[in-house]
Amino acid sequence: MEPNGWAAMPGRFCVYLLRSRYRLSPCSTSGMTLLQPSNLKPATFREYNQPVMSSDLELYRMMYLIRRFEERALAEFSTGKLFGTTHAYIGQEADAAAVFAAIGPEDVIFSNHRCHGHFLAYGGDPYRLAAELMGRATGLVGGRGGSQHIHWRNFYSNGIQGGIVPVATGIALAEKAKKSGAISIVFIGDGTLGEGALYESLNIAALWKLPVLYVVENNRYAQTTPTELGVAGSIPARFKAFGIETWEAASSDVLTLGPVAREAVDHARSGLPAALILHTYRFSAHSKGDDPRDPAEIAKTRAEFDPLILHAPRLDPAARASVEAEADAVIDDAFERATKDPFPVLESKVSPGLTARTG
Repeated sequence: MEPNGWAAMPGRFCVYLLRSRYRLSPCSTSGMTLLQPSNLKPATFREYNQPVMSSDLELYRMMYLIRRFEERALAEFSTGKLFGTTHAYIGQEADAAAVFAAIGPEDVIFSNHRCHGHFLAYGGDPYRLAAELMGRATGLVGGRGGSQHIHWRNFYSNGIQGGIVPVATGIALAEKAKKSGAISIVFIGDGTLGEGALYESLNIAALWKLPVLYVVENNRYAQTTPTELGVAGSIPARFKAFGIETWEAASSDVLTLGPVAREAVDHARSGLPAALILHTYRFSAHSKGDDPRDPAEIAKTRAEFDPLILHAPRLDPAARASVEAEADAVIDDAFERATKDPFPVLESKVSPGLTARTG
């Protein structure tokens, strides 16, 4: 007998979220076995303090907060205070600010190994994220998830390349069945374009007209492999081949990306899958110190495409200095508090939420 919560689908496409608001049971429709929520009433969503990013200053504040968090995280890793690894989002902040300014609190977010910027743009607490990176009991998942596997409210991340895409697509199906009006949004990188699970998911999303947005952040390198050596042909063409409406932008200017992201989000909210291809660049190494790129390339790209440098001249200098000082204080406080927090007791972390339910 399958664990409660599993449902079979064509192509071995199944969803099972252990700590989820979904109660799923199989039902048959037109010869297919679909995920069917046990309660089809519109969902009631938990409130959270979604950041307001409706002004130039608010967008800058969010991008600056992400930048400062990532810089501090890298510094703390170098001192041995943080565990595991980390994949910094430095240089890609405009992507997160633009996308998250367009979504609603009811939407469900799925991120990847480079998730810190997405989490902060979602409105997540820098302190609890810092505590999670340090393996502290006060972390987002009690110190168990580390840098790549975090969860808070409707935000989930997973470090397995492409592994989260079928889950995000399945949740879009669940939201459609519940008639909630919510969409599922999943972030992937150019390296995930080589994963077969992505294309199985695109096929399902197109066939069943699911409210899901696939956001591809092409930062030009899959770890150390340039995109042109790992991805054949056109990236947008891969999504268009399934009949999925696709938007594309090659910019680090948050005001350029904002309207494009809004159109893609609105299309998904209309009940159809959408793809948003964002060509960007990461200024930091893939993971901490593993960076074989030419330093001159990084410096040149940073001078031309740094989203903070592009956006800063639009702001009043005094207002900008104020939000920078505020963000600096928030990040410093987050890491200093987390450093003092206790580590979890191992026995207490064998959680029922990590075991399959039977019956």
